[in-house]
Amino acid sequence: MHLIVTFIRRYPIQSVITLLAMLFAGIAEGFGLSMLLPLLGIAMDLPGASGGATPHSKSALEQALTGFLESLGVTPTINLLLFVFAFSVMLKAALVLLANKRVGYMVARLTTDLRLALIRALFATRWEYYVRQPIGRLANAVATEASRSAEAYLQGILVVTYVMHAIVYGVVALMLDWKATLITLIAGIIILSVLRRLVTKAKKAGERQTSLLKYLLSLLTDTLQSIKPLKAMARENMAYGMLQTKTRSLNRVLQNQVFSREALQALQEPLITVFFAFGIYVALVRWHLPLARVLLMAYMLAKVLKTLQKAQKEYQNLVIAESAYWSLCSKIEEAQEAQESAAGSMPPSFSRSVRLEGIRFSYEERFVLKDASLWFPKGSFSAITGASGVGKTTIVDLIAGLLTPHEGTVWIDDLPLSQIDLRAWRRMIGYVPQEPLLMHDTVLVNVTLGAPELTKQDVERALRDAGAWEFVTEMPEGIHSVVGERGMRLSGGQRQRITIARALVHNPQLLILDEATSALDPVSEADICRTLGELKGKLTILAITHQQALFDAADRVFRLSNGKVQLVENRPGQGQPAVKSG
Repeated sequence: MHLIVTFIRRYPIQSVITLLAMLFAGIAEGFGLSMLLPLLGIAMDLPGASGGATPHSKSALEQALTGFLESLGVTPTINLLLFVFAFSVMLKAALVLLANKRVGYMVARLTTDLRLALIRALFATRWEYYVRQPIGRLANAVATEASRSAEAYLQGILVVTYVMHAIVYGVVALMLDWKATLITLIAGIIILSVLRRLVTKAKKAGERQTSLLKYLLSLLTDTLQSIKPLKAMARENMAYGMLQTKTRSLNRVLQNQVFSREALQALQEPLITVFFAFGIYVALVRWHLPLARVLLMAYMLAKVLKTLQKAQKEYQNLVIAESAYWSLCSKIEEAQEAQESAAGSMPPSFSRSVRLEGIRFSYEERFVLKDASLWFPKGSFSAITGASGVGKTTIVDLIAGLLTPHEGTVWIDDLPLSQIDLRAWRRMIGYVPQEPLLMHDTVLVNVTLGAPELTKQDVERALRDAGAWEFVTEMPEGIHSVVGERGMRLSGGQRQRITIARALVHNPQLLILDEATSALDPVSEADICRTLGELKGKLTILAITHQQALFDAADRVFRLSNGKVQLVENRPGQGQPAVKSG
């Protein structure tokens, strides 16, 4: 029930309105059903049905209805009672329609809110947190867990609704015969308690399902990202074996859920039916109650138990899905706790240089930079090289503010990066990764990323600067041609040029290339290096590379080794020399 309270607190106004509509729907139906007893009495011409018997032969419900109608000066005729009954049923239908409509909207809204909350929290996290997260785990949270959480909300609302309706029906039944009603309710509670083990079993299956889905989708995503080398080595069967094992485990969990759900429904019906058959026998044969009262009481008590049966069934569905909600909430809270701390507020002004002085940085216990210092003058083209894992990308991440040095300072002109508005500084950076990441969309969207302030002229300028304009204009629809899956097939060099255009379209002052040419053939690499050479002086370029072509294009080359930085080449006339370290 904690989850139901959580949902109501999350959307208090909408939930209360929905529950009130459902409550009034139950009251309307209960009021209409209460008309059945005098209606049956009149139709069967039983004594006391229309006031002919003494008041003592009437049930509390009959007395209340007779008193209510007499206070209004109305005689309980068949026509009137039928009209009230029909009107109550139609009112209930209208209220249920209103409530179901709101519930449907709230289910969609909850799904959207949870997805956006996770995405928003992830985009605001520290870089160290983000890179440790399995992509499949996050994709599962956005897709599967958000949908199952919304289902849990729907089922929670239904549980509360059915309980409220059962209370309304129970009040009507108590006014008919409180002894029989109490006996029935006690028996019903016993029946539901006996079947509670099936609910607990379903809950455990739901928790296992959530755990397996997280692992399975994480494993699948990681496998698909590396499927090419696996297929090249004929090792894809190994990955398939692991995925097959987890998928079959998930299938067994789903089978347990199905069994628990169907067993609950199958056992509820016969137990309630047997009890009612015995109850009707006792009421008619042992207690000698009037047939009209017994029929209505049996109907009302059946409504009570049926409604409680539905509540238990929906509660079972709720506990199956609730683990997905808690899992998603834990990811949101975890991401919020890892939120990137606010840096300074000073506006950046990149007019002279970017400097790193006395930088020390480590990943846990492994130091990658030790007292490293280097300097990138504005307008220069610098290259950084070194063995894998020595800290080349770490330097780039420090400059972009994705990482914070443990010691030392990153300077933008005369301001430390810690005092600068990070988002404003990052908007001055263009970043080109090793892998050219293109969406399955048009060239226009891939370059602008949907930014409305960028014009087609901006896109053309960026494509020309990236050396991509010529081949883009030869495509069937130019910048409106779709690239990627089911679209134009581009070479690696062409894809990388579009990625460079994306980095250039917002007029950055610093262009960072992280192994941007390492996956290209020599011809494509040489073409891109010529393009970068033409950009020299227009903006500051910093390239992480092992490629000789980029060394030749650069003004200066730094080598990283054992946490130290050494300037190995500085060409005359291309700015001041970098500070040597180590």
